[in-house]
Amino acid sequence: MNHSHTPPHPLASARGPLPQIVIDLEKLRHINCGLGRFSLYLSQALLGLAEGRFDPVFFLPRQAEQLFARAASRCHGTIRVRPWRKEGFQRWLRPVGRHLPGICRPALWHVTNQMSRYLPLDDRVPVVLTIHDLNFLYSGTAAQDGRHRRRKLADIQRRIDRAVAIVTDSRYVADDLAAHVELAETPVYVVPLGLAPPPAASPERPAWLPAGPFGFSVGNFLPHKNFQTLLGLAEQRPNLRLVIAGKQATPYGEQVAQAIQHRGLTDRVLLPGIVSDADRQWLYEHCDIFLFPSITEGFGFPVLEAMQCGKPVVMSRRTSLPEIAGDEGFFFDSYEPAAMATVVDTARQTFAADPQAADRCRQHAAQFSWRATAEGYTRVYAEVLAGLSAG
Repeated sequence: MNHSHTPPHPLASARGPLPQIVIDLEKLRHINCGLGRFSLYLSQALLGLAEGRFDPVFFLPRQAEQLFARAASRCHGTIRVRPWRKEGFQRWLRPVGRHLPGICRPALWHVTNQMSRYLPLDDRVPVVLTIHDLNFLYSGTAAQDGRHRRRKLADIQRRIDRAVAIVTDSRYVADDLAAHVELAETPVYVVPLGLAPPPAASPERPAWLPAGPFGFSVGNFLPHKNFQTLLGLAEQRPNLRLVIAGKQATPYGEQVAQAIQHRGLTDRVLLPGIVSDADRQWLYEHCDIFLFPSITEGFGFPVLEAMQCGKPVVMSRRTSLPEIAGDEGFFFDSYEPAAMATVVDTARQTFAADPQAADRCRQHAAQFSWRATAEGYTRVYAEVLAGLSAG
């Protein structure tokens, strides 16, 4: 059964009081991580759309209010994140929660990630749940990892059972959910993420990067990023230096670093670790090609960030990446070094021969805006509330 839906446009206004919708922004405590950025950009865009549609209430950690200072004219309510609000505590209070005075009983509560530890105390409050990925299913091989996956799936299943609707970032994740959890009749909506305006690039080439052409890749060093396949590519194309930026202090990062040294590639494959936003943007803007061999992605922001800069992007033909890149991407169908090198050559030659290729990439990336994401969520809220009213 296909559970995916395309939500209709909401009404611009409603009779009577606007529905109160709580949006879980607890991850703003980690503002520089992926979920923190998602929470920030989505909430800021929702503020611009809420007037006349719904009354937003932000579930905020301490000090996060300052992030919305410029949007002071667009009012939102606030519920503070407190330790006692965690599900581990609230599940004991829930049997009497609906009877307690002063408890927030909104029309809808949006849990913005599948790892959230927070749910409304009143179990009559309907929940919309965003699930970004099931990447934990595809990393590790030990029996202990198998038990870990089963526990995490069971945890997600409990949240799905609590939800009246699910939202995913890509069609791939929606299909992955259908294959691994029980959705019953819970509708699943696909709302792609947005792409933020790029930061200002550093004015100069990083001091650690020698002159000459280079390919670029970025991401935390985790096995599913598949960075080790780029070493064979480096051996095939010695005139193209490779830069792989991201958190390297992981077991997989150590393995990749050791392999680089063992294969004598220390002058051709550079691992600068975590780079600043400005340096990362410089690398995007000045690389000859962006390489993304990841085998598991719920969305794949780096692909769009590189396209935003008009760069050829070669990525795995796996999970959500073909969906996100569309017709403007180039794909690794094999991780055999010679085959990878051939795809890289094709991508570079195509861009060199077609002066419109870079603009098409930029136009493709421009379709992914946070306003469009917020519009998608607003339509989801509207359809869910309409369904609840009809029921």
